[in-house]
Amino acid sequence: MQVTETLNEGLKRGYNITVTADELDAKVNEKLSEAQPEIEMKGFRKGKVPMALLKKQFGQRLLGEAMQESIDGAMNQHFEDSGERPALQPEVKMTNEEWKEGDDVHVAMSYEALPEIPEVDLKSLELEKLVAKADDAAVDEALANLAETAQDFKSRRKGSKAKDGDQVVIDFVGKIDGEAFEGGSAEDYPLVLGSNSFIPGFEEQLVGVKVDEEKDVTVSFPEDYQAENLAGKDAVFSCTVKDVKEPVAAEVNDELAQKFGAEDLDALKGQIRERLEAEYAGAARAVQKRALLDKLDEIVSFDLPPSLVEAEAKQIAHQLWHEENPDVEGHDHPEIEPTDEHNKLAERRVRLGLLLAELGQKAEVEVSDAEMTQAIMNQARQYPGQERQFFEFVQKNAQMQQQLRAPIFEDKVIDYVFELAQVTEKEISKDELQKAVEDLDEE
Repeated sequence: MQVTETLNEGLKRGYNITVTADELDAKVNEKLSEAQPEIEMKGFRKGKVPMALLKKQFGQRLLGEAMQESIDGAMNQHFEDSGERPALQPEVKMTNEEWKEGDDVHVAMSYEALPEIPEVDLKSLELEKLVAKADDAAVDEALANLAETAQDFKSRRKGSKAKDGDQVVIDFVGKIDGEAFEGGSAEDYPLVLGSNSFIPGFEEQLVGVKVDEEKDVTVSFPEDYQAENLAGKDAVFSCTVKDVKEPVAAEVNDELAQKFGAEDLDALKGQIRERLEAEYAGAARAVQKRALLDKLDEIVSFDLPPSLVEAEAKQIAHQLWHEENPDVEGHDHPEIEPTDEHNKLAERRVRLGLLLAELGQKAEVEVSDAEMTQAIMNQARQYPGQERQFFEFVQKNAQMQQQLRAPIFEDKVIDYVFELAQVTEKEISKDELQKAVEDLDEE
C-alpha cells in the first residue's frame, strides 16, 4: 500500500492512496480463512469446503469489503502517523473509474487539517466577577408579585356588574332538551370569568351579571367532548348569581408564606433572597463568560479551516434570516449568502470553539452520563406527553446528542478556566448588573 502526498498548503491536504491487487487478494483470502470453519455447503462437511470453491462463491462479495477496509485502514494509519485531525470528514474518491478485478485501486483523499492550537497561560488571565446582592426592595417586589399570583377575591359592592377576571359564585342546573343531565348541576360554584375552565362560551355570557340575577346560558358541547353522551349537543344552564367578587392581591403575611411551602414570612423572604441571588449569579456569569471569550479571541490567533468557517457563516446567515422573517417556517426560500459581518462572527466562533475544545481535551473535561440525562430531561419537558418518544429519538440520533452535549462541555471548560484565572470580585447593584447584561445583547 502506498500513500503519496499531493497537496500541502496551509491546512489543506491531499493524498493518493494505492492498494495493490495482491493486497486485496490477500485480504479476501484472510476473510475466507476466518469464515471457512463455520461454512457448510452441499457435498462437503462443515469447515471442509475448499478455498477455491469458497473464493468462487463469495470472493466477489468480499472484494468490496476488503477494498473499503484497506482504504479505511490506510486513512487511519495516516492520521495516526501524522498526528493530524481532519476538520471535517475527508473527501475520498476512486480515481481509476474503469477498475476491474485484478487491478490496483487508486484513491484520492483530501481534507482540511485542524490547526495546532497555541498554548494559553490561563493563570495570567485577569477577569472581573460581578456580585449583586438581593436588597430588601427587590425581595419586597418579588413578594408583591407572589401575592398577585396568590390572589384572593372579595365581594364587590351590591349591584356591581361582573367583569372579566372577577369571580362569580353561582348555582346552576344544566339541561339538554329540557331534561337535566348527570354532572350538569352545582351549588355555590366559584367561577373566575376568563379562566376558560368551563365550556367555550359559558363564561362570556356571565360578564355583566349582578348578585341575585338569574340568567340562562346557552352553549354547545364540543364535538370532541370527553363525555360522548354530551358531545356536540346544545345545553341550557339556568344560573343564579349569589356573589360577585373582584380579585385582590393576597396579604403578605405568614399565611401567604405557607401557601408557597415556607414556614413563615421570614422563611419565605429568605427563599426569595436566595433565588434572586442565584439569578443574579447566573447573569453575572454570562457577563464574565463574555469577557473571557473576548479576551481569548483577542490574544489567541491561528489559521482556521476554511470549510468550518464557511459552514458556520452559512448557518449564522440562515438563522438570522429566519429571525428577521418569522413568517417563513420551512426552508423553501432563496439561498442566504453570508455577509462580511457573518463571516467575521463565524471566524470568532470557530476560533473559540476549537480553542475551548483543545483546553477541555487537555484538562480531560468530560460530560457525564448523569449530566446528559439531565439535559435530555430538561429538553423533553418541552414536549409534554411525548417525553418517552423524545428520549428514544435522542438515543438513536448522534447529532442530537452532540447538540445537547456541546453546551455542557463548553460550560465545564469555562468553569475550569475561571478556576485558574485571576478573578477579582466587584460588588454592584441589581440595576448595574441588568445594564451589563443588556450591553451583551447590543454587542
